[in-house]
Amino acid sequence: MYSVISTAINYGLNAVPVKVEADVSEGLPCFEMVGFLSSEVREARERVRTALKNSGYPIPPKRITINLTPANIRKSGTAFDLPVAAAVLAAMGILDEGLLSGYIVIGEVSLNGTILPVSGVLSVAILAKESGCEGIIVSEKNAREASIISGLKVIAVSDMEQFIRKCGSGFPETEVLPPVENVWETSYTVDFSEIYGQKILRRACEIAVSGMHNLLMIGPPGSGKTMTARRLPTILPDLTKEEKLELSQIYSICDLLDEKRIIRNERPFRTPHHTSTPQSIAGGGKFPHPGEISLAHHGILFLDELPEFSPRTLEVLREPLEEKQIHISRLDANVTYPADFILTASMNPCPCGYFPDRSRCSCSPNAIHNYVNRISQALLDRIDLCVETQEISWNEMQNREPSESSAEIRKRVERTHTIQQERYRTASYRFNSQIPGSDLEVFCTLDAESSKRMAGKYEEYRLSARTYSKILKIARTIADMEEAETIRWKHLEEAFLYRSPNKKYWRC
Repeated sequence: MYSVISTAINYGLNAVPVKVEADVSEGLPCFEMVGFLSSEVREARERVRTALKNSGYPIPPKRITINLTPANIRKSGTAFDLPVAAAVLAAMGILDEGLLSGYIVIGEVSLNGTILPVSGVLSVAILAKESGCEGIIVSEKNAREASIISGLKVIAVSDMEQFIRKCGSGFPETEVLPPVENVWETSYTVDFSEIYGQKILRRACEIAVSGMHNLLMIGPPGSGKTMTARRLPTILPDLTKEEKLELSQIYSICDLLDEKRIIRNERPFRTPHHTSTPQSIAGGGKFPHPGEISLAHHGILFLDELPEFSPRTLEVLREPLEEKQIHISRLDANVTYPADFILTASMNPCPCGYFPDRSRCSCSPNAIHNYVNRISQALLDRIDLCVETQEISWNEMQNREPSESSAEIRKRVERTHTIQQERYRTASYRFNSQIPGSDLEVFCTLDAESSKRMAGKYEEYRLSARTYSKILKIARTIADMEEAETIRWKHLEEAFLYRSPNKKYWRC
């Protein structure tokens, strides 16, 4: 007998449908699987055979052929175990194929018949909803994740016996998992009010998130660079429901979703170690998976001790910073993952960290030059704001004045984002940091006084066209923060301030 069961595989961010065909016929006993399969998928035949035997449904000595279509997509992972078992049982006449035709089946099967959870269930549930399926059958441990998608029946099963029993009962409403409630609330455990002093740094952070500009902090150890970076997500506007779902898909594929909260409601903050490989940052592997830049999507990618990262690792950031996505090509797959993040980095001004305080710094000029020049000019070109941090003084430590909370700053950032989204509503970009050179004259107009002064500064400091455009974009964001239609000289003057450390250390 012949049967077919619907399942799916994650390909990039989204899932693609896969059909599991089973044919059980007379002939020399064998269990063959075809369809461009990886080794772990081929091993499913032994897991399924043993699981069915231990569940009381031994496979008869017949010729069994399993085909997974389409054959042009490489099948990997253990999520095909349950659909293969279901296809064999349907071909044997134990399960009703017609009942299962409206469901996507996904899950791993252990030798004792237990159905184990798999990664990427959220993307499969979205596919089931979009393709008009009635529901999805998953492991009990994946059920809450799948039930996020409203209007989709979720059937949770713990083992093969329960799966067969529920199929026999026709999946009554009592077996359908209710939709998950109250999973969309956003909360953070840190706040900007915990940062004392550092007024210039706080201002630079607000400008960075207001225009989605990349930020570099330079300062001695203990000056609050990491502490400040960790609080950047708290002053960004809350994610929309669609953005939360997209982010949760990425974390689901990487099996990083919290079993209790399920949805990723907060802006991500990813801080990979400086020994991270280019593949762990960009993503990849034999069967491509998202990397740190995709896990930081809609949030912050923080690179602490930036010069300690290998040049090869830093260079993989260049294209994603421009394109806001990463393309990964491998022999068996060619996928694209989103990577729209704010790059935030920190570094010491010298190997010991205390330059230019010569009472503590003994680094030679050559050592300082070699240290800061581990960062390529190509990467520096993609960092808009550069700010120096200062150590907190004794008076600031003792006389701690109340500082603004994240909620107060976030309100101003939301207002600035709204201004930009309205201005660029017909463009392909949304924020000031993304303005292409062809549109600078349209959206970054200067008044007469600013234009005259800027001409003098351009010649005096021998600015490059690239540096000039970055100053204009930062000034445009500062003007938006003040709800000014035209960029004035005070906006440009402040924008210059956030390029001066760059000139000090790299002469650019």
